[in-house]
Amino acid sequence: MSSGKKILLGTVGLVVAGGVGWGVYSYLQRGIVRVQTDRVARQDLVSVVTASGEVKPRNYINIGADSMGRLTDIYVREGDMVEQGQELAKLETVQPAAEVAAQKASLALVRAELAARDAAIESNEANQKTQQASLKRFQAELRRAKINYDRASELLEDKLIARQDYDQRRADYDAAQAAVEEAAARLEQLRAQREEVVAQRNSARRRVEQTEAQLRRVRNVLEKHYSVAPIEGMVTNLPVRVGETVVPGIQNSAASLIMTIADMSLITAEVKVDETDIVNVTLDQVAEVSIDAIPGQTFSGRVTEIGNTAILRTTGLAASQSAVASQEAKDFKVVVALDAPTEAIRPGMSCTARITTATREGALTIPIQALTVRESSALEPRQSRDTARAASSTGEPSKEVEGVFVVSDGSVEFRPARTGITGATRIEVIEGLEEGEEIVTGSYKVLRTIRPGTSVKVDNASSDWGRPSR
Repeated sequence: MSSGKKILLGTVGLVVAGGVGWGVYSYLQRGIVRVQTDRVARQDLVSVVTASGEVKPRNYINIGADSMGRLTDIYVREGDMVEQGQELAKLETVQPAAEVAAQKASLALVRAELAARDAAIESNEANQKTQQASLKRFQAELRRAKINYDRASELLEDKLIARQDYDQRRADYDAAQAAVEEAAARLEQLRAQREEVVAQRNSARRRVEQTEAQLRRVRNVLEKHYSVAPIEGMVTNLPVRVGETVVPGIQNSAASLIMTIADMSLITAEVKVDETDIVNVTLDQVAEVSIDAIPGQTFSGRVTEIGNTAILRTTGLAASQSAVASQEAKDFKVVVALDAPTEAIRPGMSCTARITTATREGALTIPIQALTVRESSALEPRQSRDTARAASSTGEPSKEVEGVFVVSDGSVEFRPARTGITGATRIEVIEGLEEGEEIVTGSYKVLRTIRPGTSVKVDNASSDWGRPSR
């Protein structure tokens, strides 16, 4: 046989031998599934809820127009710091200022009238005192004249006095009596005059009160033409200019807002937390806030407010305001107060808050993607599965079980597991697994289809996990 035929036969023999070997190897590997694995391990775990929103001052006030008119002056600019009570802007004040001046003049007149009535009462009271003194003097003279008259009457009976003297004393008595009556009448007249002046004074006082009320009203109208800072803070929004006309009472109208004053001493991040995470958020939890406009820097803070009303994600309205029931995703408002904000922060900046909801030291953990769900019927022996399928055909649902596949002696078994808090990539295991056990983490397709008892081969060289199986 030639050497060429020998080489050809040798080559054919090698190919046949290789094919037989590959066939034997493939037969032996039949039914073995390649998997990626990891170990149950202890490590510190931090559960974080991430939510986005915007920066807002804790307290801010929109300064609206209280009266319709043309802006004649604006005394501040956007970004200025203002004090409480500081005048910010002024509307045209010709008419209300004239009304205030007219009411001031009217008030001066009625006050002068009231002062005249008070002076008249004082004068009347002084005259009454003088008249009372005169009445007492006339009454004393009357008593003296009566004594002289009575004595003269006795002497006249005894013919010890001349008739002329008797007549004189009687005339003196009559004159004294008339003087007393006149003084008493004058006193009553003064008292009557006083009552009349008092009535006039009370009327003048009521007119003063009425004019003062009118003055307060027109002053209030005038004050509404001035915008004053209700709090100390920064002018964060100034959408109007001098010469523009503003109107009051129109919500969400550009013509009704003059400016916004924000208290920048307490800055917050108002974020929207998904409804599935809100149950884990509580007051005073620590958080880290990153602001898109300030990259590379984070700000620490604490949760100070948690909303109780769900907000529809598409419209931003409260779910209670919706007239129809909706199954769309909902969020809840959470406010995080920043501990040390900087001057670079401005209201309205987009931000992301990472709220630490729980921590565990030395927790037993597994990769999140290792968790999978199986129906209880799929985990039971064949006879039990047949019974479960029969029950399912009658409408009885099969219970779902959450757990992992544990690798043992070249095959896998499904192990139910009770979990705790979730970290970024790993989740806490409270019950069902032991430290150091090897569990299946991928691939995603394998985790969906693998069954208990399947033979596996660990291949951690590749990492085709796909998305988490949970």
